[in-house]
Amino acid sequence: MALRGPLSRLLRSTLSSCQQNRSQSVAILGAPFSKGQKRRGVEHGPKAIRDAGLVERLSNLDYAVHDFGDLTFKHLEKDEHFMHVPFPRTVGRANQLLSGAVSGAVGAGHTCIMLGGDHSLAIGSVEGHAQQCPDLCLIWVDAHADINTPLTSPSGNLHGQSVAFLLKDLQNKMPEVPGFSWMKPFLSARDLVYIGLRDVDPGEHIILKTLGIQYFSMRDIDRMGIQRVMEVTLDHLLARKQRPIHLSFDIDAFDPSLAPATGTPVNGGLTYREGIYVTEEIHNTGLLSVMDVVEVNPTLGATPEAVEATTSLAVDVIASALGQTREVSYFSHFHIYLNKPLKNHV
Repeated sequence: MALRGPLSRLLRSTLSSCQQNRSQSVAILGAPFSKGQKRRGVEHGPKAIRDAGLVERLSNLDYAVHDFGDLTFKHLEKDEHFMHVPFPRTVGRANQLLSGAVSGAVGAGHTCIMLGGDHSLAIGSVEGHAQQCPDLCLIWVDAHADINTPLTSPSGNLHGQSVAFLLKDLQNKMPEVPGFSWMKPFLSARDLVYIGLRDVDPGEHIILKTLGIQYFSMRDIDRMGIQRVMEVTLDHLLARKQRPIHLSFDIDAFDPSLAPATGTPVNGGLTYREGIYVTEEIHNTGLLSVMDVVEVNPTLGATPEAVEATTSLAVDVIASALGQTREVSYFSHFHIYLNKPLKNHV
């Protein structure tokens, strides 16, 4: 694995402490990686999201956008299964590389947008964020809990085990997976909230209940409404103190009618309005520090229109998390017009 170009310069820069005011500077990091699951094509997600107009959209929101390109990942030739977990060392090394890149972006004062790639990448993204902001909290928007361990996972795929690597509460339940000796769990269960769950494995359900993790299934969202869900979420995470938010957003949280180009779609997901409301409310806290957008797989769209719908939705979600509002279309030059003195007309 190697860092090239602007990414390497980013990591060589002097890192600052975790800052709360990143509102006008955004770093985009691409992570074209697929080995956390078995479907090829998700490695093309970063390019597809960029091609859908991400940089232009964020620039129109008056951000200084720094696109540091894509990380370069190498697949290890000898990477035997651990138990029934495929590619453990490859996934571990990829996440170690990503961790350093995210840490560098946050330390340089940017809000960081990580484009996946599969959801195993959240291991490195959250870990790198925590290097700079150890008191962060995590909002995981997903159809799946991704909290299996190698002992509970039906598939062995590491994109379904990401959260288990992060939680201190599971430290004595996790075997030592090859490739992950570089990290230790750092997140407490009370610092995590799930939104949108509807496909949870039996072992995951036991973990959620045993650890008392706050989660909102789609049934909860139907029953409570998305406004109340977000009120409880933010109160749970921020009532004790204001702290940086890490938002990890799997595109399959949305209903497959809206996001068909993804690897593990599950019917009955978030509506467009519900998903955008989640990101709007997170933006309104002023505390968003890092955002992952993962599992966009352009090779799985049945038609070009299906791919476009999914990638456009990803751009909408990111833009909404960074301040795009449904109330007004904002253009970056508009504040210049507002600040100009009015001329007298005769």
